[in-house]
Amino acid sequence: MFLRKSYYQHPSFRAGLNDMAAIVPGIAAWGLMTGVAMAKSGMPWSESVLMALIVFAGSAQLAAIPLFAADAPMWVILATSFCVNLRFLVFSAHLREYMMMLPRAERMLSGYLTADLTYVQFVQRFAQGPGADRERMLEQQAYLAAHGGLNWLSWVLSNLAGVFLASWIPQHWGLGFAGMLGLMGIGLSLLSGQQNLGHAMRLLAAVSAAVVAVLAVSLPLKLNIVVAIVAAVALCLIVEPALAARQRREA
Repeated sequence: MFLRKSYYQHPSFRAGLNDMAAIVPGIAAWGLMTGVAMAKSGMPWSESVLMALIVFAGSAQLAAIPLFAADAPMWVILATSFCVNLRFLVFSAHLREYMMMLPRAERMLSGYLTADLTYVQFVQRFAQGPGADRERMLEQQAYLAAHGGLNWLSWVLSNLAGVFLASWIPQHWGLGFAGMLGLMGIGLSLLSGQQNLGHAMRLLAAVSAAVVAVLAVSLPLKLNIVVAIVAAVALCLIVEPALAARQRREA
């Protein structure tokens, strides 16, 4: 991705930077709050810095931090992080048509840098993959490189700032609330769109996961998150074939 000079020179690269720059303040607030949470959780300073540099996944970090602090079994931490990030399997399946023509190393780097908002804005801008059109491929990958790269940089720098400045950042700043608003914005972006089967499934998954998470909140070690995700996925797997068959009959 970042090894091609043609990406930097393409107008789509500047478009990706401009689109990401508009949401950098929200990403930075979320990353700062996550860094503070790591530093104040009791994790060793070196581990907090390493996580800030390597783990480009805010929701998984926040899910894992209290589990580390509670000395939860490693399988619980890994299972929770895996479930929280299951949405990226869906992202990668959708992005396959955009990236399969690229070298493996570039696909892996693109996958690493494609976070929630990058995915949302990328697929909104490019409804279809490039096919055999090399100019279209260059346009799409230049946009993705700029958007994902700036997203990663703002996240890592704000994460590190939170770790280093945790003892000087007062609680009344309300960074936790800012982070919650950031996640709500991501969720609403994913739920909006054309009224079709995919939209109905996203709405069903969001509502069912929220209800189960609240009902199972008394479970230890934040396992209500895992239960909510499993319940939402299972419900969608049951309902989607029936709705798809109904649509085919009506068509």
